[in-house]
Amino acid sequence: MKKIFSYFFIFLYCSNLHSVNDNLILAESFPEKLSEFEFFLDDSAQLPNDKVIPYELISTLFSDYSYKQRWVYVPGNKKAKYVENWVFDFPTGSALIKTFYYPVDERAPELGKQLLETRLLLRKESGWEAVSYAWNEEQNEAYKKIAGKTINTEWTDFMGEEKTVRYRVPNVNQCKECHDADDKISPIGPKARNINKEFDFKDGEFNQLVYWMNREIIDDYPMDLISPVDWTDETKDINDRVRSYLDVNCGHCHSPTGNANSTGLYLHLNETRDINLGIFKKPVATGRGSGGYKYSIVPGKPEESILLYRMESMDPGVMMPESGRALTHKEAVEMVRDWIYGL
Repeated sequence: MKKIFSYFFIFLYCSNLHSVNDNLILAESFPEKLSEFEFFLDDSAQLPNDKVIPYELISTLFSDYSYKQRWVYVPGNKKAKYVENWVFDFPTGSALIKTFYYPVDERAPELGKQLLETRLLLRKESGWEAVSYAWNEEQNEAYKKIAGKTINTEWTDFMGEEKTVRYRVPNVNQCKECHDADDKISPIGPKARNINKEFDFKDGEFNQLVYWMNREIIDDYPMDLISPVDWTDETKDINDRVRSYLDVNCGHCHSPTGNANSTGLYLHLNETRDINLGIFKKPVATGRGSGGYKYSIVPGKPEESILLYRMESMDPGVMMPESGRALTHKEAVEMVRDWIYGL
């Protein structure tokens, strides 16, 4: 009998060695170090705890060409509920984890990466709260940065060109700028439609929604989802590509529930009205942000379209998005220009 109890306690001890620290997720204050949450078995290698599940979005937000890794954690015996046209309703104690990084050289992944920051959205009793952790130079720990941080960094792109950027870790208020819905912090990415794609998990390749169901972290999802496309896939229709890009990069603010709801310019995937999509739509209180142009989108005339003008601009008083980038997304600008030209 003593042996049975000994084995039981050894099993219990070992099974808890790599448990996520649920108490810290629910705590009133954030810990100083990312590692205290125990989301990862190896923080530097970004090797997650078994209950911390990786995922990808079909189309992703532009953040100065940085790469991103995403994970979701839902506490045991709880499930996120499907919400139509919105992110899953995650239960209290859940966490959404996103690490931003640049590869040393895009042509040679084996050379490693520079971890920049890990952003967390934590579902507390009172709702979602956001916090960012910036990685140190040794790349072995990330530290809380309530006031944000600027990181001067560089990487080599696919063409062998050296790229430099002043990467900005956002402060708490800047997090709220994008993650605001009806005056509350909310996730943006993990809508069912956005993760409806195949992903190579450590135990095989599966559709992410199927995998989440099998792991019992969501309750259900419809089989007739209308999903965005990967905007970088040039085999797809350009209208679908642009709408998918605008949805993930602009639609969280430019929607009836977002920060830019008063503009009447709605760029989320479900919008179908030409005027609200910007076609021959006059701006609302944009000031010099309009560039002197009359309409958000002038079909056939990208050079007269405010939307493209603001995407290209690097002027802080003009550029869109207003924060989150220090570079112009050249590939997206060219795509949107071609799209407007063909309207």
